[in-house]
Amino acid sequence: MDFEVSPVAIELGKLFQKEGYELALVGGPVRDLLLHRPSHDLDFCTSARPEQFEPILRRFGDGFWDMGRKFGTLGIIKRLPDGREVSCEVTTYRSDTYNPDSRKPEVNYGDSLEGDLSRRDFTVNAMALRVPDLEFVDPFCGAKDIEKGILRTPVAPEQSFDDDPLRMMRAVRFVAQLGFSIEPATAQAITEMTDRMRIVSAERVRDELTKLMLSTNPRAGLEALVDSGLADIVLPELPALHLEIDEHHRHKDVFEHTMMVLERAMALETDDDGPVPTPDLTLRLAAIMHDVGKPRTRKFEAGGKVSFYQHDLVGARMTRKRLKALRFDKHIVDDVSDLVAMHLRFHGYTEERWTDAAVRRYVKDAGHLYDRLNRLTRADATTSNKGKERMFAAAMDDLEERVRTLKQQEDFDAIRPDLNGQQIMQILGLQPGPAVGKAYKHMLNYRLDNGPVDEETATAELVSWWNDGNPADEPADED
Repeated sequence: MDFEVSPVAIELGKLFQKEGYELALVGGPVRDLLLHRPSHDLDFCTSARPEQFEPILRRFGDGFWDMGRKFGTLGIIKRLPDGREVSCEVTTYRSDTYNPDSRKPEVNYGDSLEGDLSRRDFTVNAMALRVPDLEFVDPFCGAKDIEKGILRTPVAPEQSFDDDPLRMMRAVRFVAQLGFSIEPATAQAITEMTDRMRIVSAERVRDELTKLMLSTNPRAGLEALVDSGLADIVLPELPALHLEIDEHHRHKDVFEHTMMVLERAMALETDDDGPVPTPDLTLRLAAIMHDVGKPRTRKFEAGGKVSFYQHDLVGARMTRKRLKALRFDKHIVDDVSDLVAMHLRFHGYTEERWTDAAVRRYVKDAGHLYDRLNRLTRADATTSNKGKERMFAAAMDDLEERVRTLKQQEDFDAIRPDLNGQQIMQILGLQPGPAVGKAYKHMLNYRLDNGPVDEETATAELVSWWNDGNPADEPADED
């Protein structure tokens, strides 16, 4: 076979060979060589023990780490002449054993490359290339499976998934990343063993789901996740969308609509210089979660109509709960939940053009999510009525143009009342307390409704509002 192997791998192989040790490029990097995909990280396995090959790595690398030492893994960063860096991890041959109640293996060193390959997740990752001699090792016919575009386990799938249930999530992730299908016996084993996922940590599930969502075809991965039954365990809100009538597409269920929204949202991502660089995890998660509140809010109305009243708010709460359970970072949880909560905000614009005040409120409430929210809103407009589609797009274009115009006049990101808290206290003769907060909130609303005004006008408004209601003894509203 014709391999274009990284010179780093060849050079490192020579150093190991000189010391009498075997070294082989293994797993994903070999698979990617056959697929002609770029691979920036190099994974190796070796006959040497960590204490034996550590000196080699320290001499060869420009940076060294040993966080995986207890698993027989050490790593380096190798800096190339052009300034790029290559990450290399080297692991001693292993033949692990697993406790049925945990996916954490008891690390046992092995004595052969073939034995090490047998413990890999799928045949397409159970190939190796000995370096520096470039001998291709493929005991489980992974190259043929690549040609067929299938995912198959090196050993019986029941044994493989019982040893490490996370491999089931990896299977659906590879469907998204590689465009492969899951071989029938392997797919059947996943369906029968989904309950084993319960022993896998939320963080591990999150990491696999994130890689799936950031792939080139997350729809295929999500469909495999649902079809296999894994979603019932790790993301049950998704399969619940099946068979729920969508008011925009009554001939399609909400799951199909959601997949369309995901693909449409991805198409609206930008390059690195744009406001939503691809791939954008926040936008994509919001796309698949935006309608999860529909099953809980569905109501059959008179005349055969179906309503989903407040599914946006219910869905936002469900989204927050699920993403927190999956241990996503707080900013991801907050942003995705807020997008779900706001995804219907624009819909009234097509019926009645907003005032400038309403436009300001929309932008202010969206904050840093403004560009993502507009893209989610556009993606959600999946009507088959071409007239409605053109009208909706024109309305969104109009809104965005108005926002650009207003932003030339004022800084939306810095909108504050025309009077600050200190001025409010001085004008009204107040001490710090709830009444000041209530006055500040009123003046912020006034600013949003009317745009910027001079201090004299703002003072007159504050005094008029105060004299009209005098809320000194009333509690301030809670946000």
